[in-house]
Amino acid sequence: MKAVLRFAASACMLATLAQPAHAAAQKFCVFDFLGASGDMFNLAKDYAVAMQRYGVDFELRGFNNEALATEEFRKGSCDALVATAFRTRQFNSVAASVDSLGSTTILRNGKVDMAGTYEVLRKLIQTYAAPSPQVTKLMTNGEYEVGGIAPAGAAYPFVNDRRLSSVEALAGKRISAFDYDKAQAAMIQRIHAVPVSTDISNFHLKFNAGQLDMMAAPTMAYKPLELQKGMGNKGGVTRFPLLIVSYQMVFKRDKFPEGFGEKSREFWMSQFDRVLQIIRTADSTIPPMAWIDIEPEDAVKYTLLLRESRIQLAQQGLYDKRGLKVIKRIRCHVNPADPECATKSEEDWK
Repeated sequence: MKAVLRFAASACMLATLAQPAHAAAQKFCVFDFLGASGDMFNLAKDYAVAMQRYGVDFELRGFNNEALATEEFRKGSCDALVATAFRTRQFNSVAASVDSLGSTTILRNGKVDMAGTYEVLRKLIQTYAAPSPQVTKLMTNGEYEVGGIAPAGAAYPFVNDRRLSSVEALAGKRISAFDYDKAQAAMIQRIHAVPVSTDISNFHLKFNAGQLDMMAAPTMAYKPLELQKGMGNKGGVTRFPLLIVSYQMVFKRDKFPEGFGEKSREFWMSQFDRVLQIIRTADSTIPPMAWIDIEPEDAVKYTLLLRESRIQLAQQGLYDKRGLKVIKRIRCHVNPADPECATKSEEDWK
């Protein structure tokens, strides 16, 4: 009997030692403009509860400094991260293609169709949430895997002068360019404007202080960042999205159970409508008189400009060709009548 008890005790000890590293709580760095009081942090709390059923116990850390949150993840102080694709591109450039210039924009009769634009994003997130070895391969880059994507909203141009609603008028003007996203500076230089180095923690401060003539941001940033100060009495918000900003959840694969990525991406996909409602509520906070509408011919011209820039930036290696190829297929599924769908641009890349 004693021998049986000794054997059982030894077996229990071995089983304890054999427990995988992911049995301990995983540290989760979450960026939100408002830190632990923002909508993204609240969503991350619900996500943490949902992931407990898969044996994952998250310890959340809220950040309103995106650079710091990303660095904590990069150096190993956190096992998972939520940040914008501008920052997560270094961990997976395929998923970060969501935030490429004009990549999800749907144009119908010279007007941006925001419902269609968000439908492209929905179908893209659904594609990347599918339980498939091919998807897992795309979402994996070395030790990192994308665990989900959520929209943060269309990035609209905020200007300090309503007369800056055309590309021509922006020539020589100062425009915010995140110093860690080279594509932004390249695009600004293409329209003969002046890129001003910023990051997500100070671009609004420079705009509000009059150091920028234009910056692009989702409407959910309008009230928290007090962008009405930078707009003043003469400024406004041009109703033409330059891109759709996304939050992306990335994790270190060796810290989580096998197959965790699929379950994680499925959760974030299930929250799409919830987040979209938050975006629509934020859209309504922009005073109606602050919106600047552009002519249909200008909308077509700007869409083509963004497309040409996107292709050029991909050729330069600043955007991921695989990601753009997937997005174009989805764009043409949502709006097959678009003339671009008769071309091979963004499709003939290997």
